[in-house]
Formats: sequence, C-alpha cells, structure tokens
Amino acid sequence: MIYFENNATTQVAPEVFDAMKPFLNDSFGNPSSAYFFGRGNRQVIEAARESVAGLVGASDSGEIVFTSGGTESDNWAILGALEAEPEKNHIVTTRVEHEAVRKLCERLEKKGFQVTWLDVGEDGSLDLEQLRSALNVKTAVVSVMLANNETGIIFPVEEISRIVKENSSALFHVDGVNAAGKIPINLKDTEIDLFSISGHKFHAPKGVGTLYVRQAVSLLPMFTGGTQEGGRRPGTEAVHQIAGLGRAAEFVKDMTAMERVRTLRDKLECEILNKIPKSRLNGTSVPAKRLPNTSNISFENINGEAILARLSDLGVCVSTGSACNSDDHTASPVLQAMNIPYSQAMGSIRFSLGRYNTDEEVDFVLEQLPAIVTDLRSMAE
Repeated sequence: MIYFENNATTQVAPEVFDAMKPFLNDSFGNPSSAYFFGRGNRQVIEAARESVAGLVGASDSGEIVFTSGGTESDNWAILGALEAEPEKNHIVTTRVEHEAVRKLCERLEKKGFQVTWLDVGEDGSLDLEQLRSALNVKTAVVSVMLANNETGIIFPVEEISRIVKENSSALFHVDGVNAAGKIPINLKDTEIDLFSISGHKFHAPKGVGTLYVRQAVSLLPMFTGGTQEGGRRPGTEAVHQIAGLGRAAEFVKDMTAMERVRTLRDKLECEILNKIPKSRLNGTSVPAKRLPNTSNISFENINGEAILARLSDLGVCVSTGSACNSDDHTASPVLQAMNIPYSQAMGSIRFSLGRYNTDEEVDFVLEQLPAIVTDLRSMAE
C-alpha cells in the first residue's frame, strides 16, 4: 500500500503504540482516584499535557484541555464563546473551513446568529480588509483555520489575531488540526485565544485531541458532569489515548523530518504538472504559504473519483477532498469558494504525504498516473 492521505489520518507511530499499551491492561486505574493506582495515571496525563503544551508553544500546560478530537474542540470553542457572552450574536469565519466549523456556523446561522463568511481568492488567500470591516461590538468569536486540509494553504493567523484584538473584543479561535506536527507553532507569542488539535493527524490514535484555552479566557464547559480537566471537560480521561497523544507530540516536535516530506511532495507535484497536460495546482505555490506535505491538483475534464478508483486498484490511497465529506459527490466547497471552474474542481486529487513515505512510492505514482489520466480522457471523448 502507498498511503498519500496523511491529512485524513496518520498511522499510529510504533513508539506511540508502545506508550499506550500499559494503560490498556496493567495500569487501568481511574486517574481521578485518590489511591496510588489512580495517582500514577494522573501523572501520565499531566506529563502528556506538558508534551502537547511544548508542541504548540503554550505558556503553561494548564492551557491544554484534553478532548475527543478536532470536531469537539472546534465546536466547544465556538459554542463556548457564544454562551460566555450571550449578548453577542455575531460570528466571523471563512468559506473554506473544515466541516466541524463550517457546518456548525451554518446551523447557528439558521438559528438566528449573524455569520460573516470571509471570501478567499483563487489562490486561497484571505482578504484581511474584509475581516477588519466585519468586526463589530456584537462579534463574539472569530474562527479561522491555520492550514487548509484540502489545499494546504496557510492563513496568517498571527496577523489575523492582531486585527481581531485591535477592532473587537471577540475571542479568536484557530483550527490547527491539519497544521500541528507539520509546521512550528508558538502560541505564547500570539494573541490566539483558542486552538484546536487532533492526535490522529500526527501519528497519535483517533479519538483524542486538545483545545488550548489561553489563561485569561473563561470558556464554559460543553458538557455537564464531573470535575475532570479542571472542571472544563467532564468525563473520565482516556489515559491510553492521552498517553499516546503525549508521546506523539514528542515524536513530531522535531520538524526536520518535514523537509524530507516537502522534497517528496515537490517532486511529485512538479512532475505531475510537467508531464500531464491540463493539470493545475489549486492554491498557492509559495512555500511559506502552504503546508510542506500537501498538493491539490486538478485534472481537467476528468472525474476525480475515477482517478481515485484507478489508483486505489493499484494500492495507492489519495482523496478528492476532505475525508469528512467524501460521500458527497459534488465539487469541494473549498474549491468552489476559490472559484475553481467546475470542469477542474470535479477532477481534483489531494496528495498529502507523511513522515513514512518514500522516494520509491512517489516514483511509482509518477509512473502510473499519466497513463491513468490519458486512458480516462480517451474514454470521455
């Protein structure tokens, strides 16, 4: 198998799996218990909290709250901000957010909340003047992703945070799910209030993530229950998941490996664009404005699902967009927002490489893909 779907999920690193195993059998104590069997697991949780704080550059590990993953963290950030200041009913977000943000804001809009949807250009960039003019005294929360999961485009969230704070009293939430473990993050040097990550995007298990909550921010709990996580997120902590997340945070903190991934991605991307007629890159090619592992390429007048199926038959895993939206056989909302023509958007393929990919795998795809595209185009004539 050749796995070029690392923005959808990643394999659990062997060292992460080893870190998890003791808490699935021998060390199964409840971390909230007062006796020694529970206290030991509490120490594991706090060590993992320190590791995640280090990964995202938090000022204090107490700013890290464990959740079930990115969707919960995103939802909690937005709903918690609205509940904290019920006199405010305005949300600002972008048209290219992950479904966990975009669909929640669509639902809230139907309930009467005011939502300003920030547009993007054909290269995926935001108009920051549109953001500045949208902010007002009723704005409760601004939610903008750090890196787009489909195109890899990086938004200037530090600059956005300054604009938000200079022009409103709103909380600023960043969905960092597809950025963590791929690019350096240093939250203490920003004015970001809330930051979501999900472990399965950087070689931790599925079902665990965190929400960074800046010390000065008071965010109401999303659930009602016990006093776990300082009363902010009730429910008995999944120690094995959290232990894995902490070990993964240590594993990916060294970003030098991502330079090798960037080299592989660039080779794949450049040769596809050079060898296959009527192929185009969706989004910017500027290195500083995109993730090092992601390439979204359109093949004009071909259905992307047909390309995906042919590659899948060869044991190659790619996608036509967000894995969370793969059952919806329409053009990606992200590419629609970028005004990519339908004939190109429907033929888009996302390649998202990871730390375990090799030159040989890239070479294999480059050998097979041109013939696949040529054959599918001949069938469409």
